[in-house]
Amino acid sequence: MGSFSIWHWLIVLLIVIMVFGTKKLKNIGGDLGGAVKGFKDGMKEGGAAPDDKVTDAAKVSNAGAAEKTTIDVEVKQKS
Repeated sequence: MGSFSIWHWLIVLLIVIMVFGTKKLKNIGGDLGGAVKGFKDGMKEGGAAPDDKVTDAAKVSNAGAAEKTTIDVEVKQKS
């Protein structure tokens, strides 16, 4: 009762194929494979020096973030 035999898994696979259809399962498999490939490519690029990968767009966005967090105030004394 604790473990499933090959027949249990085949019945589960048959039900999944009947519910989702082979075309949808093929698309899901392709999407999963593309995601894994993209992850592997990202890991390869992650090993490079981070200073080499900084783009001008990233520099601009960081400068814009610093400007939004800065508040200019004037101090006036009461007389």
